[in-house]
Amino acid sequence: MPIFTFERYEKKFLVSSSQQESLLEFLTEGLDMEFDAYCRDGNVYRIYNLYFDDENNSVINASLARPKFKEKLRLRSYEPPENDGDTVYLELKRKINGIVTKRRAPMTYREALRFVKSGEAPRAESYVRERMYRELGYFIGRKNLSPKVAISYERIALFSKTDPALRITFDQNILTQRTDADLYHSGGEQLLRPDERLMEVKFLHAPPKKLTDELTELKIFMQSFSKYGNEYSRLRGREFLHLDDREEIERKLKND
Repeated sequence: MPIFTFERYEKKFLVSSSQQESLLEFLTEGLDMEFDAYCRDGNVYRIYNLYFDDENNSVINASLARPKFKEKLRLRSYEPPENDGDTVYLELKRKINGIVTKRRAPMTYREALRFVKSGEAPRAESYVRERMYRELGYFIGRKNLSPKVAISYERIALFSKTDPALRITFDQNILTQRTDADLYHSGGEQLLRPDERLMEVKFLHAPPKKLTDELTELKIFMQSFSKYGNEYSRLRGREFLHLDDREEIERKLKND
């Protein structure tokens, strides 16, 4: 099982279902992008995540303060595990001055939960894996972490045929669950409204100009959006701006 490392910029946008349809046509025909293997012909697939924090929610509170450096720990799976021996991915995601890095190590669900709870890393089969476990362990050792929220969603993902770093995803039906949070369940409360999609543009240097022109033409504008961050903000009674909220604000501004 390999170790994965990612480094890139990630820009986020809330779009409507009709805007998504227009963008999918543009991305496949105008930008020569392809659907990834999990969603041929635009079919969705579901991703399951389990986020960890301490009793004071210091990880997410620090992230919401918008520092130049922030980090989160999560477990990810591409299907609900059937038992604790199934493989999942423990990920440490950091954002430093706008650049997102992700360290990702596969292990069993049982090993991952034990690692986070006690700091006991799985057996390392190589120097690279041992180094990865040390990095994950350093973050774990500074906090008394436990599962806080499970977040799952349906995704459509595309990648560029000519630029390996360019990837664009659309997430919908985002479900969040705090009670008995684990990877075995995919229920919970909806984070987005039915017509909303979260689009993420992921790139290494700069997005294609044709893409930025198309977003401007469709009146799609970048905004800060964290699934865990917005779930936690809503839990504390601070709802984020939805698409129709922004449209109503724009109408009022024009009338004034």
